[in-house]
Amino acid sequence: MSKDTGTDAHSSESHVADRHDLIRVHGARVNNLKDVSVELPKRRLTVFTGVSGSGKSSLVFGTIAAESQRMINETYSAFVQGFMPSIARPEVDVLEGLTTAIVVDQQRLGADPRSTVGTATDTNAMLRILFSRLGTPYIGPPSAFAFNVPKRVASGAMTVDKGKGEKLVVTKAVYHGGMCARCEGRGTASDIDLTQLYDDSKALGDGAFTIPGWKQDSFWTTRVYTDSGILDPKKPIRDFTAEEMAEFLHGEPRKVKVDGVNLNYEGLIPKIQKSMLSKDKDSLQPHIRAFVERAVAFTSCPECGGSRLSEEARSSKIGGVSIADACAMEVRDLAAWIRGLDEPSVAPLLAKLLHTLDSIVRIGLGYLSLDRPAGTLSGGEGQRIKMIRHLGSSLTDTTYVFDEPTTGLHPYDISRMNDLLLELRDKGNTVLVVEHKPETIAIADHIVDIGPRAGSGGGQVMFEGTLDGLRASGTVTGRHFDDRAAVKDTVRKPNGHLEIRGASTHNLQDVDVDLPLGVLCVVTGVAGSGKSSLIHGSVARREGVVSVDQAPIKGSRRSNPATYTGLLDPIRNAFAKANGVKPALFSANSEGACPTCNGAGVIYTDLAMMAGAATTCEDCDGKRFEASVLEYRFGDRDISEVLAMPVDEAKDFFGAGETRVPAALRILERLSDVGLGYLDIGRPLTTLSGGERQRLKLATHMAEKGGVYVLDEPTTGLHLADVENLLGLLDRLVDAGKSVIVIEHHQAVMAHADWIVDVGPGAGHDGGRIVFEGTPADLVANRSTRTGEHLAAYVGKQ
Repeated sequence: MSKDTGTDAHSSESHVADRHDLIRVHGARVNNLKDVSVELPKRRLTVFTGVSGSGKSSLVFGTIAAESQRMINETYSAFVQGFMPSIARPEVDVLEGLTTAIVVDQQRLGADPRSTVGTATDTNAMLRILFSRLGTPYIGPPSAFAFNVPKRVASGAMTVDKGKGEKLVVTKAVYHGGMCARCEGRGTASDIDLTQLYDDSKALGDGAFTIPGWKQDSFWTTRVYTDSGILDPKKPIRDFTAEEMAEFLHGEPRKVKVDGVNLNYEGLIPKIQKSMLSKDKDSLQPHIRAFVERAVAFTSCPECGGSRLSEEARSSKIGGVSIADACAMEVRDLAAWIRGLDEPSVAPLLAKLLHTLDSIVRIGLGYLSLDRPAGTLSGGEGQRIKMIRHLGSSLTDTTYVFDEPTTGLHPYDISRMNDLLLELRDKGNTVLVVEHKPETIAIADHIVDIGPRAGSGGGQVMFEGTLDGLRASGTVTGRHFDDRAAVKDTVRKPNGHLEIRGASTHNLQDVDVDLPLGVLCVVTGVAGSGKSSLIHGSVARREGVVSVDQAPIKGSRRSNPATYTGLLDPIRNAFAKANGVKPALFSANSEGACPTCNGAGVIYTDLAMMAGAATTCEDCDGKRFEASVLEYRFGDRDISEVLAMPVDEAKDFFGAGETRVPAALRILERLSDVGLGYLDIGRPLTTLSGGERQRLKLATHMAEKGGVYVLDEPTTGLHLADVENLLGLLDRLVDAGKSVIVIEHHQAVMAHADWIVDVGPGAGHDGGRIVFEGTPADLVANRSTRTGEHLAAYVGKQ
């Protein structure tokens, strides 16, 4: 390990007088950490860097933050702890000097359709109080404006205190909930294409259902309709009477018996809504998700116009503005409206609301509206939303932990994020940041570089100290810190164009643009300018387009790269063929699972109010498979040994001689291409970093057939040294005849592009226009946009 010998956070201004001014970590062994020991200065900004998968998150989140939260939980009574999530003590010898840790990570805000920017920031709750006090006509308490509360009507008179000694007697009905009854507060109505559910020329008993997973002999799906006696299983659906059709599609739930089995019968549409449409779409299996996208169209609720609110809630207004109107405004416009309200009776509420709205604007999200669904925010937007409640906090000596807070930020916006991190530090807090961007590394008081490589090749502290020391350290981060990609001397010529005409999704202002094909095209612009709306709204769903968006991949601790990519299928088949047995034996989630741990490899013990414990299964020694399965071999390896291989080793194993499996090799080569050659193919997805998950998703999509690839910020989670590898991958895609469209802020990707489309000039209603089209060299030369200015400064440092 390199240790900075110059003036650093340990000696500067004598901030670290003794061990009480340090967070001391000794012997950390979480995930790939190899007895890591560090001493971090309190009340300073420390940035952790290193290649993706090197162990940064294991040290910061899995060790320091996890132990802080565990110790806080232990201060509560045993009764209270019984209702809290249990946190196991991380593997570490010594952890001293911890303070209360507040984690502000990139985990998506709730994907519940009723979760919005307003509910996530508490601004919606404050607006409900405001309208219940000032709105006319008066319709009831704050819950009357809540789209999460069903409408209930209470009759009779009630007296309302209007302030200043005025009393108002209300004799009409009082509404206690503001939920739109039609869409149940979701704002959207689903229109199901019945032709995707069944073939009406067939009878139910003759295989009419075309719903994925609905097998003809299944009690829980098909047979409840064919054998319950409610419908004629031999009659073609198109010949059903109106009454039979109503029963088939919308029948009320009831108990029925089929072959002695008690089942619940209900109409097909509510059954599909409960089993498929009520779930987070990203959690569905790929073939089910594809079916839902084909069969269901979501439109704004015709009853509430997408506002989620009942007519009564929308009828009460302040100065002609309803709560629905307020929530639909951009936050910066809403803040201006709130400033114009002069009502002493609610002055404290207005001040609190205005402070929160101004905070949203300060962190660069003023272009959002409060009714924006939380599930549609990017990881970076979500993390900044989580910051809001902490910006006005009077707490000090707290440890704030951030996970790549610059994700999704244009270079123009990164300086504002840096200011916020420094503000938290200057209030007397310890700020720990996992980050790759050099602009944020540069403001650190202390830097910890983890490496040297990823996975089993990482987990060591390579450097601690200041920026100057990092530059001179010789570590991977130090060597690449000042890397700058050059603008191309020559660019590829397009072989056609993809036309976009009149694009008006979200803030786009009837945009017309021709995106070149056969080249690397980068679409950029400040956060909220409309670039994602342009590409995902007008390009991503076209035929022949493969879109890799920012939605996180789902995965339990039973999921791993082999299962997620489909790699396990050819591996199981190869083992089965070589040994003359069933493929299911070689799945830890099926017949081959160890019966003791059910294929998990560990035994999880619930200790009620104490932290749960996970111990390696003694019967399978953590290998997840039944002992008899491990006797079968392919080449000289059993299935557990194969799943323990890193991608590159597995590529050699399945790429040569008697163990050559072309189907497996193709998937492994794609994983290697996206920089995951070090990753064990059987490693649980839950232990992967954000960058690793993004690249795993990219590798999977590369298998899809299509002439146009759309990538949304593929540099997310990439170390400085890995960006060059990504550029090589993009070049290989283009050279193979693909058209690549990249939504990106990273200047290295912009400089490497053949063509740039810059959306802006600002965010929200200040954006939505094309402000530049041309080559990177032209953008640098005329510097007419914010992107041009920052790209020119970037390449000028060569």
